[in-house]
Amino acid sequence: MLRPDRRALLAGVAAVLAAPRLARAATVRDGAGREVPIPGKVERIFPAGPPAAIQIYTLAPDLLLGWPRANRPEEREFLLPGVGDRPEIGRITGRGNSANLEAVLQLKPDLIIDSGSTGRTYVELAERVQSQTGIPYALLDGRFAQIPASYRILGQLTGRGERAETLARWCEETMATISGRIAAIPAEQWPSVYYARGPRGLETGLGGSINVETLSFLGARNVAAEQPGSGLAQVSLEQVLSWNPDVIVTIDLAFAESVRSDPNWAGVRAVREGRVHLSPKLPFGWVDFPPSVNRMIGLWWLAKLLYPAQFPEEIRPLARDFHTLFYQVTPSEAQLDRVLAGRG
Repeated sequence: MLRPDRRALLAGVAAVLAAPRLARAATVRDGAGREVPIPGKVERIFPAGPPAAIQIYTLAPDLLLGWPRANRPEEREFLLPGVGDRPEIGRITGRGNSANLEAVLQLKPDLIIDSGSTGRTYVELAERVQSQTGIPYALLDGRFAQIPASYRILGQLTGRGERAETLARWCEETMATISGRIAAIPAEQWPSVYYARGPRGLETGLGGSINVETLSFLGARNVAAEQPGSGLAQVSLEQVLSWNPDVIVTIDLAFAESVRSDPNWAGVRAVREGRVHLSPKLPFGWVDFPPSVNRMIGLWWLAKLLYPAQFPEEIRPLARDFHTLFYQVTPSEAQLDRVLAGRG
């Protein structure tokens, strides 16, 4: 009678000893195709840059260590108390990267997440950081169309698969609905658009830039797409005049307020016809800035601007529902007024 009990005990001990090895051996394929170890437990995630911070917040705000840039008071108002005001911890990737590995290690994260390019430079960085720190470092493909897949990867890494699936499906259904309607619009009716950044409106996204992905998704012809290079670039006013876009979308309040009365811009069709639109930006931009899941609600906003006949939905309830589901805070009517006015 003792022998079966002893065998059961030994089997139990063996299972306990094997469990950590099994947990460490489990992996998930990230957005770059790398096999990333799934931590035994995830309680603290370090976001390598702003897009990752936003996506982590929408899925598992309790796991977010802090923000690459501290949120301003007007932004924190639309985020969960105790999370939106977490400290600034710097960033590993992108412009102004400010977090060195020693600082990262001091925060004792269980996982590092980056969202954006999955090119060689970022893969090598992830491999180096993971090797030097022993902390799993996952790359999420930051392209707009890959947002649902990124949620599912993040869900696997964090054990939040059910919520990840809810958010992924919302994004997929939104993209399918909007792309289906766009496909029915003749291509010759797709407007030309200039995306204006900065107080002078002379920074824009070139062809293939992640910053103008939603415009491309909607069939809009980015007038700067034929410029050499990629990413963001400075252009001249003369160049914008020659492009003569049908619509201008901007994220800069100062430019939006000045361009309509600026005689230098009077020759641009979009200005002349009153089609200059200031993007909402609270708590995060609706077109980019940063280019993360916050662009999903911006897709509806842009679709309504560019094709009002095909998109009769009211933007207010769409925005309220998006905030409630993704940011987990339901804005008041007064707050929605501020969001939709584009002032932050």
